[in-house]
Amino acid sequence: MLDSINHPPMSFTSKGGTLLSLQGCELSATLLDGVLIKYADFNALSNAQLEQILSQLGSEQVIVRSSCSQEDCSKQSNAGKFESVAKISTAEALRHAIERVFASYQEHLSPDEVVFIQPQLNNVSHCGVVFSCIPDSGAPYLVISESNDGHTDTVTAGESNQIITHYLAAPKYACPRHQTLWQLTQQLKQIFPDVELDIEFAFVEQQAQPVLLQVRPLIVASSAAKVPFEQALQDIETKLKQLFKPHPYLSGQRSVLGVMPDWNPAEIIGLRPKPMALSLYKDLITDSTWAYQRNNYGYKNLRSFPLMVDLKGLPYIDVRTSFNSFIPNDLPAALADKLVDYYLNRLISNPSFHDKVEFDIVLSCYSLDIEQGMAGLKAAGFSELECQTLAISLRNLTNRIIDPRSGLWIQDLHRIEKLKQRQAIVNQQIDDPQQRIYWLLEDCKRYGTLPFAGLARAGFIAVQLLQSLVNEEVMSAAQYQQYLLSLQTVSGQLSKDFNQLDKEHFLAKYGHLRPGTYDINSPRYDVAPEQYFDWNAPPEEPAKPNSFQLEAEQYQKLHTLLEQHGINHSVDSFFHFIGSAIEGREFAKFVFTQSLSDAIEDIAKLGEQYHFSREDMAYADINVIRNFIGNAENPAQALSQSIAQGKQKQQLAQQLNLPALICNAEDIYHFQLLASEPNFITHGSATGQVCDASVLEDLKGKIVCIPSADPGFDWLFAKGIAGLITEFGGCNSHMAIRANELGLPAIIGAGQALYQQWSKAKRLHIDCANKKVTIHA
Repeated sequence: MLDSINHPPMSFTSKGGTLLSLQGCELSATLLDGVLIKYADFNALSNAQLEQILSQLGSEQVIVRSSCSQEDCSKQSNAGKFESVAKISTAEALRHAIERVFASYQEHLSPDEVVFIQPQLNNVSHCGVVFSCIPDSGAPYLVISESNDGHTDTVTAGESNQIITHYLAAPKYACPRHQTLWQLTQQLKQIFPDVELDIEFAFVEQQAQPVLLQVRPLIVASSAAKVPFEQALQDIETKLKQLFKPHPYLSGQRSVLGVMPDWNPAEIIGLRPKPMALSLYKDLITDSTWAYQRNNYGYKNLRSFPLMVDLKGLPYIDVRTSFNSFIPNDLPAALADKLVDYYLNRLISNPSFHDKVEFDIVLSCYSLDIEQGMAGLKAAGFSELECQTLAISLRNLTNRIIDPRSGLWIQDLHRIEKLKQRQAIVNQQIDDPQQRIYWLLEDCKRYGTLPFAGLARAGFIAVQLLQSLVNEEVMSAAQYQQYLLSLQTVSGQLSKDFNQLDKEHFLAKYGHLRPGTYDINSPRYDVAPEQYFDWNAPPEEPAKPNSFQLEAEQYQKLHTLLEQHGINHSVDSFFHFIGSAIEGREFAKFVFTQSLSDAIEDIAKLGEQYHFSREDMAYADINVIRNFIGNAENPAQALSQSIAQGKQKQQLAQQLNLPALICNAEDIYHFQLLASEPNFITHGSATGQVCDASVLEDLKGKIVCIPSADPGFDWLFAKGIAGLITEFGGCNSHMAIRANELGLPAIIGAGQALYQQWSKAKRLHIDCANKKVTIHA
């Protein structure tokens, strides 16, 4: 518990005035001396008086800082708007620096405006900014953005790639430096009790306390709701400690939770989905469907294990369970245990791989470059026999999946076709909305998401095999792109149909799509077509790509490789599988989302029947509605209770901020934004103004930033955008495939830290070939 400091509450004045008024306070910080100079007095100052100021501050160099009345207000901070001039050592230089800072005030300059002169700070080890809460939600976290490049304005200017942002919910697990900042913030909040704070600090080498450089009001978008925040964290900590224990039916001594591995909820439903979206995703995918599919395809049986964990409204993948599900079911138990522990430790050591675990960590299928993966295992201590056992098991499993005659992916394609028939039956022959919702979702699971999960696995294997052709120098990276461009996916067809079909027929085919597939508040294409498409100015139809063909020498090399590796395919049937699997995955997604989208519309209609709005129904749990078919419960009362509980849960979720990857229970109290390795799509480049997808009117030629994107965001490609950046997503995700098809420069899965930096820029240059992003403004 922090002791109260003996100082009455204060009010903010100017930057310099506030710092000077804090000089007598007992703070866990050093405050530098300073001199305020008023503009009305400045011209009358002689060089001797300026020399006296330099002498008074007792430093070889000083800094002239802005302290304008328009800075640090309760409604706007104007941070960085006015100049400061550093490293001043002579009276003449000091005069010029003061003139320059006053000049930066422009129309705000008046006789009463001041500048603030302080000693120049040297030997800075860490510097940055502390927010006393999260600005966009008011959530009670200390947000520390800091750099160790030695420049005190790095963080405020946002000019360094070395800025690291930390979140603290409690100081107990923080490093000593951050514990000191926590203590300082609490002290300042006692002095300025009615506002949240924006604090600038610097640590000088070999000093434990920070130098306080600035404190001002923090502009907060919304005040934090009263929620049981500390209790929620304690409950999550307890749950994590249980999950991280060994389990008799699982390989791996511990677990890790993540928002992006496997069925990546961050990309599909977001970090804080409303209860309807969260419960739909659990019901259709992560409770059991995912495990049935893996086991059907020859992997370990995990049918009783849910994949996704709900941490007070924040969805996470149980990575240990996920990694177990990639173990072939005929692998010896001892080797399975060793593999899962290796995979988990590798992820913990390389957290930036969290959105690409199947490419960079897990060996879940056989490929023509399998020796690269085996080399990594051998370096980690796996024996030759263990590697050979795994390789044989993966080859047998992969051959069964991709078999040109009896492969499971072929059966899954047929099952998807059956769903289309059942959609018509349900919509035409079932009138009761409760029954219709139930059967749309039941059919969606059995004939939609289950075969889609299989086709998604086949599609992943197809991409792995295709990439192995580049790694084994059968084909070039350019040919890899050319092959993907030659595929005929649903998304590619959408662009063609937008140019060729009239509005009625286009919406009849694609009208069920919506941005945010599981979001009841997101309008479908056929509900708000003008929001997504400009029917009077369709974009130019993409040029038809050249047909893909291997040279004779490449064909023969691949034929030899397939024989050497025991892959039961000819070259032609091999490419037929790759193309069919990638196209089939997108087709299955398109079909099953019709059932889901129709069910969501019926859920909204059911709500209207009992006087609940669409927004209200977003807070209901789908299981409450599904249960109506088997009980005589009063729907209005059940929905009212579910909605009230959902709103309460969502209110709490909005205040919780957890790390993208949770490796230890204490991570929830102190973590930093995870740096990812972005997936650069195509070898193209783009320069343009940065905007988000909410700017619907004019996206042409702009680089669009969105946290995540599912097929419902395909309307973006009809807007003529120059480039695309997503916070979440993998190189095998829908948007990556779509950008490849169109040759659109894109960064899919930039990660939290880089996305935050790039999305706030005004103008960017994306160079995908060199994997480089330049901020122009």
